[in-house]
Amino acid sequence: MDKETLFERIETMIHSSTKRPKHTALSTVKIADLFGVTPKEVEETLHELVSEGRLQKSKLTEPPHSEIYLLP
Repeated sequence: MDKETLFERIETMIHSSTKRPKHTALSTVKIADLFGVTPKEVEETLHELVSEGRLQKSKLTEPPHSEIYLLP
């Protein structure tokens, strides 16, 4: 999976978000389908982006308690 392409797609999703602070909840299954890869590959690439500090991962404190991604 191309990390840069995934990062650009997620970055665009976050920038277009109307939520404050700007964030997005991701479906690894939907993203995997778009890129033609497995959900596991998407999860691994997301983990790499978080480890590199290019994305921040958090969890909503209110329902639905989704995992969200933010730009640092």
